[in-house]
Amino acid sequence: MGIPSMNRVDESGYYDGSRVFSWLSEPLGLSVDQINFLLSQFSAVGAAFAFRYYLHNSRVAPETRHGAALLLGLIMVVFCFGRQALHLACLSSISYAILMTASPKISQRLVLITSMLYLSLVHIKRQYYSYNSYTLDISGPLMVLTQKVTSLAFSLHDGLARKPEDLTPFQKQQLIRKVPNPLEYYSYVFHFHAVMVGPTVLFADYTDFINGKHFSKRSIEEKPSKETGTETLEDESNCVIAAPEPSAVTIVFQKLFFSLLCAGLFVKLTPMFLVTRVKGEDFVENTSLFGKTFFILVSTTIARMKYYHAWLLADAICNASGLGFNGYTASGKAKWDLISNVDILKFEFGLSLRDSIDNWNKFTNRWLRFVVYERTSRFQTVLTYCLSAMWHGFYPGYYITFLGGALCTLASRAVRRSVRPFFLKNRATHRFYDALTFITTRIVMAYLTFSFVLLEFWPSIRLLAHMYFWIHLLSLAAIFLLPKLLPPPKPNKEQLEQQRTSVIGNRSS
Repeated sequence: MGIPSMNRVDESGYYDGSRVFSWLSEPLGLSVDQINFLLSQFSAVGAAFAFRYYLHNSRVAPETRHGAALLLGLIMVVFCFGRQALHLACLSSISYAILMTASPKISQRLVLITSMLYLSLVHIKRQYYSYNSYTLDISGPLMVLTQKVTSLAFSLHDGLARKPEDLTPFQKQQLIRKVPNPLEYYSYVFHFHAVMVGPTVLFADYTDFINGKHFSKRSIEEKPSKETGTETLEDESNCVIAAPEPSAVTIVFQKLFFSLLCAGLFVKLTPMFLVTRVKGEDFVENTSLFGKTFFILVSTTIARMKYYHAWLLADAICNASGLGFNGYTASGKAKWDLISNVDILKFEFGLSLRDSIDNWNKFTNRWLRFVVYERTSRFQTVLTYCLSAMWHGFYPGYYITFLGGALCTLASRAVRRSVRPFFLKNRATHRFYDALTFITTRIVMAYLTFSFVLLEFWPSIRLLAHMYFWIHLLSLAAIFLLPKLLPPPKPNKEQLEQQRTSVIGNRSS
């Protein structure tokens, strides 16, 4: 998602950011775009701590917090992208003009179409001038901004043009009753915490943060006990007393540590498992199916470290300022995962394709559900994957990945319906099934995503052909043949109730 590589030097001349620190390139072994990215993000960590202390909502007015977040965000994007930052200003202003002038019944569609067309043009321009390059450019922040303006438009549509009874609980939580003023709007789309690589914050959550309501609101929603040290507590006389806000210092430095660890692993291991090796004649012709599968499994795992690094760093910036608080656990421990983009352990150890996908780039999944999946009645999965692919850009590898992902998602549902019930008879068979699905998920994920990393069409198709398209063929068999050969058993009353509860939970998320 526009995250710069750490092992390629900018040779295209496409980068338009500041070159003040280019003298660090040789001693650090990093290109100037990578240096600027790291400088801006680590500076933002310090700025976030200062923002929480010196610009706390008890000290300054919301307008001051909006203005400071906006100013710092503008400085960062101009430093990192130079004149390319005008794309952010242009798209955000066009979207705001639509929200101000168009009917709320159609404005959300106009914003979605306009922003996706604009983003697509920028993607195409990048591919024309800097094909297959990992140089940092404005497309990454523009992807984040697209999520912000479209989710804002749909929240406004829900608040002004839909009946409350037609909304899901999550839509009710995020609806907006009026168009934000210019300061609120531009602060939201440019705030320094997440302007570079996200995570995207929904407008209702962002305004709660700016107005200082995020701690008390999340604490009240969780209704924690007196021992949890929450924002508001009740004493024996039922008087509400203030409690200290939870500290984020520990979680911030934990995320910084793991961010740097992931960066180190990426830099050290990538040269040994370059995914471009799959383009080689010897690898394609002479490596066994097991060898090919093992290599892409390892290489795609290492490639993910780049994203873990960037997302954990961005998450730490948000948490340092107090953004991202999500209530308390049952034991009273503060949760800082409201806007986290990834849960590494749940992704890497997911027992199904859905479990892993749900914990990767989590806000993008939420955004896709919010603007597409919940608002369409036919072809929901295919339309969602198509929008996701278009949002990422037009490299052929993206479409190979996402179309294959849609196919495998439908296949996994068929397998779950037909096969899983036979393994639920006792704990031993259930554990065996979980182990089997864990291994299968890891293999399928590597098979699907190597083309996402490689980007190119013919090398990806060639490797898939030499792997006999085996997962594609098994997926088709699972969708069309398995239900006939092994019809899903009819659920009992208890299973029907569980399915109903699951549907309600999905609508609420």
